[in-house]
Amino acid sequence: MSYSSMAVRFFTTPSPLGKAMDAQTSQPGPGAHSHTVVRPNLSTDIPSSEVAEEYTPKKQGMTFANQDSLPKLPIPDLEDTCRKHLQALEALQTPREHEESKAAIREFLKTDGPGLQEKLKTYASSKTSYIEQFWYDSFLNFDNPVVLNLNPFFLLEDDPTPARSHQVNRAASLVISALSFVRAVRREELPPDTVRGTPLCMYQYSRLFGTARVPTDNGCVISQDPFAKHVVVLCRGQFYWFDVLDDNSDHIMSEKDIALNLQVIIDDANQTSLQDAAKGALGVLSTENRKVWSGLRDIMTKDPESNNAECLNIVDTALFALCLDDTEPTTTSQLCANMLCGSSEVIKGVQVGTCTNRWYDKLQIIVCKNGSAGINFEHTGVDGHTVLRFASDVYTDTILRFAKTINGQAPSLWATTSPDPSKRDPRSFGNVSTTPRKLEWDMTPELKIALRFAESHLSDLLYQHEFQVLDFEGYGKNFITSMGFSPDAFVQMAFQAAYYGLYGRVENTYEPAMTKVFLHGRTEAIRTVTPECADFVKTFWGENPAEQKVEALRTATKRHTAMTKECSKAQGQDRHLYALYCLWQRSFEEGLYQETNSMGGYSSPDEGAESPKLSEGSGDDLSRSPGSGSGSASGSVRGLRAGTVPTPALFADAGWDKINNTILSTSNCGNPCLRHFGFGPTSGDGFGIGYIIKDESISFCASSKHRQTARLMQALESYLFEIRKLLRATNRTAASARTNRVRETEAQAERLQHDMRRRGRVVLGDRRVSETPTATTDSGEMEDDDGMGGYGFFDAGMLLHALKGLDAEREQRGQKPSKRRFVGKKLYLNDY
Repeated sequence: MSYSSMAVRFFTTPSPLGKAMDAQTSQPGPGAHSHTVVRPNLSTDIPSSEVAEEYTPKKQGMTFANQDSLPKLPIPDLEDTCRKHLQALEALQTPREHEESKAAIREFLKTDGPGLQEKLKTYASSKTSYIEQFWYDSFLNFDNPVVLNLNPFFLLEDDPTPARSHQVNRAASLVISALSFVRAVRREELPPDTVRGTPLCMYQYSRLFGTARVPTDNGCVISQDPFAKHVVVLCRGQFYWFDVLDDNSDHIMSEKDIALNLQVIIDDANQTSLQDAAKGALGVLSTENRKVWSGLRDIMTKDPESNNAECLNIVDTALFALCLDDTEPTTTSQLCANMLCGSSEVIKGVQVGTCTNRWYDKLQIIVCKNGSAGINFEHTGVDGHTVLRFASDVYTDTILRFAKTINGQAPSLWATTSPDPSKRDPRSFGNVSTTPRKLEWDMTPELKIALRFAESHLSDLLYQHEFQVLDFEGYGKNFITSMGFSPDAFVQMAFQAAYYGLYGRVENTYEPAMTKVFLHGRTEAIRTVTPECADFVKTFWGENPAEQKVEALRTATKRHTAMTKECSKAQGQDRHLYALYCLWQRSFEEGLYQETNSMGGYSSPDEGAESPKLSEGSGDDLSRSPGSGSGSASGSVRGLRAGTVPTPALFADAGWDKINNTILSTSNCGNPCLRHFGFGPTSGDGFGIGYIIKDESISFCASSKHRQTARLMQALESYLFEIRKLLRATNRTAASARTNRVRETEAQAERLQHDMRRRGRVVLGDRRVSETPTATTDSGEMEDDDGMGGYGFFDAGMLLHALKGLDAEREQRGQKPSKRRFVGKKLYLNDY
């Protein structure tokens, strides 16, 4: 596969997927499919206006019908952003540190700030989104392994259909439903996402399938084959592939056909011992440092006689990867770890765990031996909400298809369905291969050594992390709302109280708020720790009355809800400041930023200090820290400018480093199709916490680099029970104490006689109950908060919409993929 020599991003238009966004797409190499490529902006001599083309969707089909009407992501007011930045720091700093940050902000607003704001407005005028290019730069320049650092996971609920508790049947069912989703996107029949009637940007769905993160010497690129029609199957670290769609994105195999293929693949893979298979499990290379992985790809493809280039192309251009794991995790924590990073099991010095059965540069559907299933996804081009819609629709479709076998009148999730492959003329399938083929890699001595080292590095990484699951059954959304709280804000304060109870301090916390109400919107960072939050945890752990603790909680959750609303309207501070920082950095690199532009500015931090990171959230969203690490281009720039050009005061302030070091990275991603979801910690001394708030329970999956993860979950559980007790005590109705006439008379007599010696101290009911807000009075707030905080807003009812899509004629593609050689050893189906 070949790429353009210029560091220019190219997009595939989502209307339809099969056409390029502009005429500058990279030319495919011989025998390769056509590709579009998203590249980071690494060159300093290319004007920023040439880096990304404006997105102009077509006006056909329902999926992208709202794109033209979506507003652009607004650039917040500079003074408002600086004020919110200080508010986010206040509870995290000492008074002296906070005064220093205030001084830095004042200096920034007097000197560099206004100029950078004007530069950003000018830059954004020709862009779809002012943050998008910087976002991609941050992710694609990230040099550390993507496993445990970038890729999140979803653990699906078990399939309620008894027959699908087996690996092959569950996997075949998921593949069929996934292909129906692909078909709906490509035909633009997927109903647009909405939040309370407001349409959301659907662009990310066009980047979900046939996509791969490909490492190069100058950062990674996102490569996509818009004509992809095959899937890759991994089993025991071995690679197989077969076609599943025709040129019109219609199915060419039934569920039984796919199940047969998967069984053949499993039987063939079992013929190779685990130890021998591990020695050729090239998926491990996708877990390496990105520059190392880039060099290894060059080694794999340098021999023109080798078929490794074609094998790589088959993997990169697949719709998605299906990983069939030869394991049955015994605990939920082990199951979550398997979906996030695979298991590690070394036998006689050879790694035979499922960590070798992955390809982390792609969307992966993972199915265990007992039918437990999950999704692991590359996070650069898509957020958790997009993959959540995919997971939800796939899970729902599997259930509806089973219902249809019982009742032929059962509804379908799709506007139109693919013709039955068994009733089609095989000649109509076109140039396809439905027989599974095994990719046979040329294992050179260099490659064998690199594979051994990569596996050792991966094993180190796995053993550095621990995972803990808490399935809290005490209560859920229903109880929380009945007490008058927003569920998401309530849980966020639970994290703060649990952490404070262990360590006696609050730490920088991140939660994503979705901004897809804007064109190409992604997320904004909610900074949970506020003065109100800090006051609550101190009040809760102090010797204070229950009423005071509950009131402090209510104040803190209201503040969190208000921040969530602001961030969902793209009025947060993190993305804005990051864009200003990147613009200053770009100006510095291009030599356009003169020393006189920063009069009296602060000097740069120590030479070699890391660049601030774009806190971004999967798993969606999940608080990521791309931009850090030895391979970060931005990190080296910080070192170069040290002692030469003064850094803008805000970015040189210690508060900037503090706010960009997330200790508690959290995300709410609720949907009935999910059992758990999670991600790795974003800092060495931090926690990654994914949670799902259900009606009567709350699921948590936490990870850390061995920072008492189990103990934190125990503290969280204890807090949740304790706060319930306090809420019940302060919310207990005192009506009976006030309406009982005998007690009223007794109380009156006590007041008249002032004789307390005989009767003792009277136990009074809570007279403040009338002041307690109810779920009804707070419902507006809760609705907004639940709608935008993390991904918990996702409308599960959308899955059951009766879709009445138009029977639009199939579009004729203007370009066809070149004819492929059917690479790999053909497996024979005669015995099945």
